[in-house]
Amino acid sequence: MNAMILLIIAAVVLVCGYLFYGKWLAKSWGIDPSKPTPSHEMADGVDYVAAPPYVVLGHHFSSIAGAGPINGPIQAAIFGWVPVTLWVLIGGIFFGAMHDMGALFSSVRHKGQTLAIVVRDNMDNTAKTLFTIFAYLTLVLVVAAFASIVAGTFGVSADYNPGAVSEADDRNMTTASISIFFILAAVIWGLALRGRKIPGAANIALAIVVLVICVAAGILFHPLALSSGQWMWILAVYILVASLAPVWILLQPRDYLSSYLLYGMIILAVVGIIGAGLLGRGQFDVPAYTGLDATVTKAESGSVVATTGYLFPALFITIACGAISGFHSLVASGTTSKQIDNEAHIQPIGYGGMLIECLLAIISLCAVGFVWNSYITGADYTAPTQIFAGGLAGMLEQVFGSGVHGIAFQLLVLAVSAFCLTSLDTATRLARYMFQELWIPAGESLDTVTGWRKALSNPYVATIITVVFGIGLGMTGYSIIWPLFGAANQLLAALALLAVATWLKNAGRKNGMFYIPMVFMLIVTLTSLFFTIQQKINLFTSGGASAVNPDTGAFVQAGGPAGVAAQLIIACILFVLAIVLAVKGGKTLFGSSSNTANKQAA
Repeated sequence: MNAMILLIIAAVVLVCGYLFYGKWLAKSWGIDPSKPTPSHEMADGVDYVAAPPYVVLGHHFSSIAGAGPINGPIQAAIFGWVPVTLWVLIGGIFFGAMHDMGALFSSVRHKGQTLAIVVRDNMDNTAKTLFTIFAYLTLVLVVAAFASIVAGTFGVSADYNPGAVSEADDRNMTTASISIFFILAAVIWGLALRGRKIPGAANIALAIVVLVICVAAGILFHPLALSSGQWMWILAVYILVASLAPVWILLQPRDYLSSYLLYGMIILAVVGIIGAGLLGRGQFDVPAYTGLDATVTKAESGSVVATTGYLFPALFITIACGAISGFHSLVASGTTSKQIDNEAHIQPIGYGGMLIECLLAIISLCAVGFVWNSYITGADYTAPTQIFAGGLAGMLEQVFGSGVHGIAFQLLVLAVSAFCLTSLDTATRLARYMFQELWIPAGESLDTVTGWRKALSNPYVATIITVVFGIGLGMTGYSIIWPLFGAANQLLAALALLAVATWLKNAGRKNGMFYIPMVFMLIVTLTSLFFTIQQKINLFTSGGASAVNPDTGAFVQAGGPAGVAAQLIIACILFVLAIVLAVKGGKTLFGSSSNTANKQAA
């Protein structure tokens, strides 16, 4: 398969999915451009702030992407490019984009509140509590992981020498400086343009200019030589402030500006893939299909350079953000729904944003295809970010010559870092919403709740607790439970599909399109958790040695008997949670009663 042909076919399929299936969903659900959105009805200048669609798309896409659509397809390529491509396209169009758009629409119709409130109003308060706890713990884990990733990307090595700065340290310092300049520029942008109407074309042109200046300034001036541990403390303060600040002063402009870096990365990648393909130099060496049970490939050093496991369920857990991801539902129903200016924007932002991510997943597959032989033998690239940047930079080199490789590689790594940073403070704000809603009973609101519930639902208290948990876990060992994140994330996707389906049923709208994706994701998750539980029991009895993670197929350090026990307990809890919520949702979906309040909400 030629990478250029694969990319073009995938792009055409995704566009058709948006034009036909996405539009049909909008019509079937009753999206109404004349209906006021929460950003206007509940405008507070902090969380509920209406913004132009291209600004909200910038925030939404920057937040949902993370490193998932890059890591997942690269790790899953061991199964072959055909399974990866089919899952990205079918999963993206019929599972993930519908999931994101449904979560966004249901939240908009529930006053911009999170999916936990949708669950409460359409199932019961017990289901809401279980969903909230699960979603909150998942978000804390995201904060811990992304803070560690960003700190590692910004921090210098332990043997840093100011007199002879290594290439890796210089690259990290540059990335940190550019990111800081982004944040400062975003604050200035938010303050300067607040309340001013600027034509869309002028706004976009100005954003690109600011982006170029930030990148150039960071390349020329990057004096901060801080360790990863020091950056963790700085990030703790940053996310504490960022998740409480009004969205117009930082979140909206920062994500909007960052989005052009991400769009630029995609354009750069497309130029490289198509250019190399036209010149006959865009090799794509990933095999079409390797079998139901992929084998781990090791280099002579013994390090693992490829994922392994059974295609089912590993493929559908490994490729999450590129096809369907539960984290997206929290972003859509947490921050994005509070900024939607008009319901007409729900399809391009919710459905279209996911399809852009699908395209990025295909680009990642093309990137690993270019360096496949080096990757699979362990000769060069190992980390997915290096593979992504190295593969695309290699194709650009074929088009523009050897001088472009180093610059392209650094810009691509920078763009991936931008994904993680934007997802970090968005996840913190989402976790704050979830923690607040955990203490607000049905029939009450943040304004009416009293006593200890009032104290715990205070936004400052909720944020401080979240930052302490997230950063503390990031510093001390989130990696012990991280192997379960893949299954937890996909379980969250199944529960989000269930929540939206029950609301549409109660509202008297079509919801049959949710049944197959919902059941499939539940089966995938339960199967993965079953394998995990089985493996952890075997590990526990053998003393907790290193083992292959059944979710991703990568070798992981189990953390000894205590770490294995923690993973085993969490896996069992997730398994039971999935069953309980599936039963509750099934009773709502197939029962005869409906919720009058939700008919009004529709």
